[in-house]
Amino acid sequence: MNQTPYAQLDPNLILEAIESVGLLCSGSLLALNSFENRVYQIGIEDAAPMIAKFYRPHRWSDETILEEHQFSCELTEHDIPIVSPWKNNTGETLHHYKEFRFALFPRWGGRAFELENKEQLEWMGRFLGRLHAVGASKKFHHRPTLGIDMYGLHPLDFLLKNNFIPDFLKEKFIRTAETVLEKIAEHFKHLSEINFIRLHGDLHAGNVLWNDAGPHIVDLDDCMTGPAIQDIWMLLSGDEFQRKIQLNHILNGYEEFHEFNPREIYLIESLRTLRMLHYSAWLAKRWEDPAFPLNFPWFNSANYWEEQLADLNDQLELLLQLQNSMMML
Repeated sequence: MNQTPYAQLDPNLILEAIESVGLLCSGSLLALNSFENRVYQIGIEDAAPMIAKFYRPHRWSDETILEEHQFSCELTEHDIPIVSPWKNNTGETLHHYKEFRFALFPRWGGRAFELENKEQLEWMGRFLGRLHAVGASKKFHHRPTLGIDMYGLHPLDFLLKNNFIPDFLKEKFIRTAETVLEKIAEHFKHLSEINFIRLHGDLHAGNVLWNDAGPHIVDLDDCMTGPAIQDIWMLLSGDEFQRKIQLNHILNGYEEFHEFNPREIYLIESLRTLRMLHYSAWLAKRWEDPAFPLNFPWFNSANYWEEQLADLNDQLELLLQLQNSMMML
């Protein structure tokens, strides 16, 4: 696989790609902050600028990307504020130019989501309740499912096979990670009646924009099937007391539009641990892309892996404590 997949994506090619779908570019091009894909603001003659997203080659199939677009359009049809992809005159949302696939989106602005704001937290809860009500109405057929294999075992296997974990830590890291994944498997099994629905999948505060009309999200690139709590826990911040307050406010709004199973709260630490492993493997898989060492210089040092091992041990302690509480359910 080409480890520098965007080497040929120069400004001329970008503008040619946009004009290949019938739009006339003004020549204005601004690179936006994105690592997985490449995203640009493109000036359009006699119209508002548009946002062009060039998908990372080989990551998703066309069917998977189109399912993302279909979910986005479905949410828009239900008046849920999300930036859906632009359609050409034949209704297509995914476009091809040379070796690249891309989509275009209208430009939406906004400010940061305020986690300490009770009104915004409850509003965000209502937004998510509506999104999940739509998400629960159908199923994905091509998007990934959040689970131990894809977000735990596969990342760990990649890190080990490609020798990212230093030799002096490897044995301890493997033992701890395998024990953690065993406990997570037990948690999922114990809570097996939880429903899996269509989700945003990567809904941290940085992926939420706010304006006078409330919250909106601009990207469903990581949408997946999973438990509803996955779209909630990453919005929480601060110490345990602060996170509980934030969660209560979000759920107050959420349950106005969609039922929430409180047992899912017991999955938060399992999901946090899976994200830790998945995130490390994501960085490792992209490490030969020149953008990654430049922007993540702290990754793959001995200190980084020592911290990851310490964090996994902390998570193991939390999972053991939660297991005792879960036995009383």
